[in-house]
Amino acid sequence: MEITVDTRPLAKIDTDALVTYAFEQDNPIDGPLSALDGATGGALAKLAASGELTGKMLEITLLHYPQGLAAQRLLILGAGQKEKFGTPELRRLAGAAVRTLKSRKVKRLTFVARENDRSAAAAQAIVEGLILADFDSDKYKTDKKPGNEITTAAIAGWEDSSRAAANHGLERGRTIAESQNFARDLGNEPSNRLTPRMLATRAEAMAREAGLAVDILDEKKIEELKMGALLSVAQGSVEPPRLIVLTYTPEKLKPGAPVLGLVGKAITFDSGGISIKPANDMEKMKYDMCGGAAMLGVMRAIAQLRPACKVIAVIPSSENMPGGRAQKPGDVQIAMSGKSIEVINTDAEGRLVLADGIAYAKQLGCTHLVDAATLTGAIVVALGNINAGVFGSDQAFTDQLLASAKAAGEKMWLLPIDDDYREMIKSGIADIQNVSSVKGGGAITAAMFLKEFTGDTPWVHLDIAGTAWQDDVKPWSAKGATGVAVRTLVDLAMKFGSNGPSVK
Repeated sequence: MEITVDTRPLAKIDTDALVTYAFEQDNPIDGPLSALDGATGGALAKLAASGELTGKMLEITLLHYPQGLAAQRLLILGAGQKEKFGTPELRRLAGAAVRTLKSRKVKRLTFVARENDRSAAAAQAIVEGLILADFDSDKYKTDKKPGNEITTAAIAGWEDSSRAAANHGLERGRTIAESQNFARDLGNEPSNRLTPRMLATRAEAMAREAGLAVDILDEKKIEELKMGALLSVAQGSVEPPRLIVLTYTPEKLKPGAPVLGLVGKAITFDSGGISIKPANDMEKMKYDMCGGAAMLGVMRAIAQLRPACKVIAVIPSSENMPGGRAQKPGDVQIAMSGKSIEVINTDAEGRLVLADGIAYAKQLGCTHLVDAATLTGAIVVALGNINAGVFGSDQAFTDQLLASAKAAGEKMWLLPIDDDYREMIKSGIADIQNVSSVKGGGAITAAMFLKEFTGDTPWVHLDIAGTAWQDDVKPWSAKGATGVAVRTLVDLAMKFGSNGPSVK
């Protein structure tokens, strides 16, 4: 989709669809709608008076060939209550415009921002919404309907004096949204078309194109590094594991500067191993690599946005299968850190591969760590599919991530990780066990397991099991992998690079 900034008067914009939004209030016809109402001879005021245009969230009002406008259609979306409106809602409205108009075979649209939404951040949100909504999870369908795509879009409402800010937001939004779509595409891939080796190949191709340093560790190198936790998960599959390492280094890196480490779980298919999952919904376990996919999307974006800090992504990838060589409940594995782990449940495999990924990220020099993983069903019980779970060992660093999540419009919720929870993962024959010995608190004890491998390094864990996949089509988004955490972590990297980390 080609996207530009259009500073012409609204009535003179020649487009297939001019799009703006109305708030739910006594008089929804204000702002740019007042000018559009005047141009159309009071048509909008009449719709509002009749109750057809109320401004309720995601309400759709579509006028064809409106009198007085050069546009062939005028689409007005309900924006809800003005006091609750922000960039997340603006992003969704832009997405809803694309999904609504694509179904009507519209090729060109122009999205008009209101007076208070004409900043670079607003332009970024609109463009993100447009591009994210244009993504569909129909890659393998052979009966695609031709003509259902938006070819060109524009953002309007800015004046010539503010065009530079609009263009800045546009380009940043394009980079981030395309990178999020890159992660979504990986998350949607069937496991037979995205094995660990295939994921490594695609990661390497992206890194080469983006200008990132890349290192793919095969099973021999993984064994040399004594990554017993990662190898234990992989041993049940005929597909060998891979450890993907991508590095972004800024041109002017100060000696001793902090290094941001991103660790992503990439289990390309999770059967549960010997502790096998129920057959119902097991096909969705192809998305158990969405944490790793998110980190690849983040690295793709920051390679273009170029923060001031060094960033290293470490992505351990494997299948978890119940083969004849698979690890068994009761086995003891030795992680790269030297810590011994009693495997109580082989379906708690994500924390095993992350343990070695975290240890390796520290070995590479990362001073601050964030991991993302579709880790536990318990987080879904706690937070549903609305918020990702957040756990952190350093309050200042955790607060910085939560601020980035808010700025990026991704909902995340902080949960406790008190030392008392460690008692629940103590093992009788090893240092720790991979699941809790008591019921309850499964997402917390999983995070506590990971914390064992972080040491004194400031660390944040994102459990995205409830938010990485969307079962239903939303007005602003296709179903399937969501690419959650990409926008948050890009924002974190940019601010981490500009201001340095927030530490105690």
